[in-house]
Amino acid sequence: MLVRTLSGEKPLITLPEGSVDTQMHMYLPGFPSLPGGPGLPAGDLPTPQQYRQFMQWLGIDRVIITQGNAQQRDNGNLVACLNEMGDVARGVAAVGADVSDAELDALGEAGVVGLRIMDLPGGATDLSALETLDAKAAARGWMLAVQFDGSKILDHEARLAALKSRWVFDHHGKFFSGVTPDSPQIAATRRLIDGGRCWFKFAGVYESSKSGGPGYEDVAAVARMLAAHAPERIVWGTNWPHNLAREQNDYPDDRALTDTVLGWIADDDGRRKALVDNPETLFGLPKWRAGDA
Repeated sequence: MLVRTLSGEKPLITLPEGSVDTQMHMYLPGFPSLPGGPGLPAGDLPTPQQYRQFMQWLGIDRVIITQGNAQQRDNGNLVACLNEMGDVARGVAAVGADVSDAELDALGEAGVVGLRIMDLPGGATDLSALETLDAKAAARGWMLAVQFDGSKILDHEARLAALKSRWVFDHHGKFFSGVTPDSPQIAATRRLIDGGRCWFKFAGVYESSKSGGPGYEDVAAVARMLAAHAPERIVWGTNWPHNLAREQNDYPDDRALTDTVLGWIADDDGRRKALVDNPETLFGLPKWRAGDA
């Protein structure tokens, strides 16, 4: 039985007030997995109540809830979780290119501020919908969360450079073939970031690292370089509840993982940008004011 740790010693790196977890999933009973998806997470259902304990442990104040692949394009669970979490939460939904304005209106009323592209097995919407969803997101002032095998970024660079909406390159780019700071794929990533609409998300490092934990040295080298290159374009997420973990031995130590990943950002000013200022810009969140917690 997989059990998630929800409390313990605080991370050694103190998260700044107003910190945003920009990558996680949560679930409520009554929303089953759908065909095409990977199924619900192992162990107890990772609910909003569990996540609130997790927030208190790590020092998170706000959250972006991403539609999980288990429910594909049925965003009912996401909407229910947004309602449960209240004003500290916003959402990123999964829809198809044929989504109606009425559905987008309803999602916006619920707190959705972005749309998800995941061009990997189990994903609900692939890159074929990129331009259509970009136009819909741009018209509403929303963002796009884009995830694919970053090893192929040179094939997609022109399309990504032409996007009209703000967008984030998800999960450390998921360069499954392996990259170094000098790889052409990272040069392309830098060009996209420099174009002014692209952010880069530090989340789910274990999903693409070839060197593995606890240091994830291959991803760390790229992450440090990008954080130094464009500190105003980095965002961070816990990737809770680590949906790929099916057994206890596969489940990461969230305290250690937080310290490791945030340690790739050089200083407190950079972490303030990545955890507070940058997500506010990317997701269109209200500016955090002291005492909002």
